[in-house]
Amino acid sequence: MDLPRTPSFRLDGRRALVTGAGRGIGLALAVALAEAGAEVTLAARTGSEIEDAAAAIRAAGHKADSAVLDVSDTGAVAAFFTGRPAFHVLINNAGTNRPKPLWDVSEADYDAVLDLNLKAAFFVAQGAAKAMMAAGIKGSLIHIGSQMGHVGGPNRSLYCASKWAMEGMNKAFALDLAPHGIRSNTIAPTFIETPLTKPFFEDEAFRASVLSKIKLGRIGSVEDLMGAALFLASDASALITGTSIVVDGGWTAD
Repeated sequence: MDLPRTPSFRLDGRRALVTGAGRGIGLALAVALAEAGAEVTLAARTGSEIEDAAAAIRAAGHKADSAVLDVSDTGAVAAFFTGRPAFHVLINNAGTNRPKPLWDVSEADYDAVLDLNLKAAFFVAQGAAKAMMAAGIKGSLIHIGSQMGHVGGPNRSLYCASKWAMEGMNKAFALDLAPHGIRSNTIAPTFIETPLTKPFFEDEAFRASVLSKIKLGRIGSVEDLMGAALFLASDASALITGTSIVVDGGWTAD
């Protein structure tokens, strides 16, 4: 009897780009791809941070380099993709948040959140996809969304707007790119404890409100996202496109 074979989760011989990769979620996802054999480029605005991160990945025996890139600069993004070989995997991770009630939101707040979370994500994905198409690469685009792209939340009008828009953008990307064998999906995490978010959880009332929504009873860690990213990057998800893996501990199930 010929038994079916489990598709490989390995990424040997593939090139991957992770934006916002100096720390937190981006760094963890870069590590996940590197451990699976990918040659990973870590991109962010802060050179020293990503250089140190790439060096640490190399010290662990994996392939990584760094590239200083401001993803909100569309000209720099276009130059970045024309100046190097196409990637097989993109993790579109760079993002920001300015939590406040809608009546306190300024135009500057709006531009800061939507320009990075949506506009920059769009043009990074465009650059990666065009290079994949030109090289004949059947690649994978992975956008880091949020559970807040599936529900609403107090003081999150801008963030929700950007992440809901990312979900719609992702579905349209999947339709445009399917004829080229390029897949597009999102990962939608719940609250993840990182150096950036840790101070928020020192507020006991805020922490309790978050835990009341996460049915599995704990704040997320960056490790909780590594498997989802590896799955979407690999051949194990070869028929998955235009959807979202919601890593939220049950938040959106209620």
